[in-house]
Amino acid sequence: MTTSQVPETGAEQELRQAAITHLRKVRDLQAHLLAFVLVNLFLIAIWWFTSPDGFYWPMFPLFGWGIGLVFHVWDVFVGSAPSEEAIRSEMGRLSRRYTKGVTLRFTREKPEEKV
Repeated sequence: MTTSQVPETGAEQELRQAAITHLRKVRDLQAHLLAFVLVNLFLIAIWWFTSPDGFYWPMFPLFGWGIGLVFHVWDVFVGSAPSEEAIRSEMGRLSRRYTKGVTLRFTREKPEEKV
């Protein structure tokens, strides 16, 4: 019996979806890393063949793109899912804001009408 034929509970489906999402993020990161390496090797080769003793200009795309790559790695391995405590804290904050807005909206006095 394959796993697709086994009925899954709600928690198992959520876990499976989280695993699939993480694997897709890792695959996207691998593609990003491959593009980073290949493009920057090409730029370094252009620099090497045109002016090896000149100014090392490939450092600018290496540095700029490297910053983006670091943020992508961070997103995949560190900051991808908020903790349950952070979720509950945000829910409480939004609940207070919503309740306060509703209370203020209904407790405002109506302006007096002039005859």
